[in-house]
Amino acid sequence: MDGSRSEGDADHSEPRGGADSPESGPRSDAARERDATQGPADPDINDLLAKLDALRDTVDEGHEREEVRQTISLVERMPGSAAFTTRITKYTSRDMAEAFVGSVLFALPLLVEGGVFEIAAWFAAVTPGGVPVLLLAHVGFVLVMTAGLLYFADFRQIAISHPILGLVPRRYAGILLVSLFTSAFMLALWGRLHEGDPTGLERISRVAVVWAAAAFGAGLGDILPGESQGEDISELDLDFSG
Repeated sequence: MDGSRSEGDADHSEPRGGADSPESGPRSDAARERDATQGPADPDINDLLAKLDALRDTVDEGHEREEVRQTISLVERMPGSAAFTTRITKYTSRDMAEAFVGSVLFALPLLVEGGVFEIAAWFAAVTPGGVPVLLLAHVGFVLVMTAGLLYFADFRQIAISHPILGLVPRRYAGILLVSLFTSAFMLALWGRLHEGDPTGLERISRVAVVWAAAAFGAGLGDILPGESQGEDISELDLDFSG
């Protein structure tokens, strides 16, 4: 009797699949593999969108990329999706138009200010060794400010896809070019570019001064309304590095 009870107790004290059981190893591996495929423990819609973005970058055929893009758009429009108001994945011609409007709104006040001429003259005067260091520093400031507004200020979650030459985001390049063109065009149109017979460096500096405000307005005009409808021009392949 005692022996049988001891044997039963031993059976209960050693559960199947314990630490020393040969079954524990394979089951742990399977659990780890299942966790890896399932993703985060508490996934949300942003995790799904991140997976779809990664899938879109791996497919080769155009129609497959379009199907993934349509799926992403469908998920973003789902009720309760925070991505509907915070996430931007496409870059369209309408975004460029919004950037142009923002550029005009922020550049207009500077076109009637004499301070633009004074700052431009200061940039053109400080040229040690013939290098306009202040003007170059100002251009660098515009580039960094625009990048910070788009990708670090957290107004929107902006996805980067198919960058130009594999390096430059298309939205970033578009905002800088649209705002630069707007600044030069409006200065010339309103007779402010050549007023007072400035030197060539002063003209460039005037454009650069207005460009700072125009680039800021272009960035806000593009991203604040959210994602625009229309054809995604990011599908145009401008990556010649391969």
